[in-house]
Amino acid sequence: MKAELPELELVKRDLEREIAGRKIKDVAAAGMSVLPRYNNRKAFASQLDGVKINAVLRQGHHLIFPLDSDDILVIRAGDGQFRRNANKDKEEPGTELTITFTQGGQLRFIDPEGTGEAAVVAKEEVMAEFPDLNDPAIDPIETPLSWLAFRDLIESHPTSLKGLLTDGKALVSIGGIYADEVLFDAGLRYDRESTSLSTQEVRRLYRSLVETLHNVIKYRGTTLEDRPWADVFGEPGIFDQHLQVFGKAGELSPRSRSPIQRAKFGGEWTYFCETQV
Repeated sequence: MKAELPELELVKRDLEREIAGRKIKDVAAAGMSVLPRYNNRKAFASQLDGVKINAVLRQGHHLIFPLDSDDILVIRAGDGQFRRNANKDKEEPGTELTITFTQGGQLRFIDPEGTGEAAVVAKEEVMAEFPDLNDPAIDPIETPLSWLAFRDLIESHPTSLKGLLTDGKALVSIGGIYADEVLFDAGLRYDRESTSLSTQEVRRLYRSLVETLHNVIKYRGTTLEDRPWADVFGEPGIFDQHLQVFGKAGELSPRSRSPIQRAKFGGEWTYFCETQV
């Protein structure tokens, strides 16, 4: 289950409170699936033994852990999830990494499909080792924009509105679920050309983007039957209780009372209402 941008921000905020300043006692890796840069598990674990995590940061879809060794632990989550555990807690299937602290339990990275990646790199080599971190796309959570700057951004990246929110070129992708919710709230169709928006529509889109991302974080993510998201404490999010169109094809729209529609976009279903223009 891939955590989308607001959920990764939630993970970052929780881990910053939970593990920043803690010293690592030892690290255990179940296998090599999330360690493609290493020849063996010990080579990874030895870089973390006895070091302290100074902070927890997020850059795009990567979590970044500056260490007091002047190295940086970088984890690209992929479809994996993070858990904060006591040492005695039963290990969940698919636990790939277990970081045990001298005080304060463990941090576990659970990734049954091996879609994530973890590496410790020298501070000056991070951008070269992880070129995705050089991505110029604007992070709508980390980088506050005026609506005028937002207008200039979307006008310089002509594409469909859903593409704007998910392709990662102008904005760091927020994922399909949240793109559908943002566009419904803004009253704009998924296939509308980004350069065709009026001033009022740009303002609406920007407001809906900011408010939706804020609410996803407030309600701690979206947990669906086929998307079993849980936060670092293993608790499911409840933003699914506030979804207006996603996954609701055939149900009555909260805006028009006509059935919510769906259409294929980029190989996935997009959900929308006839009131979106």
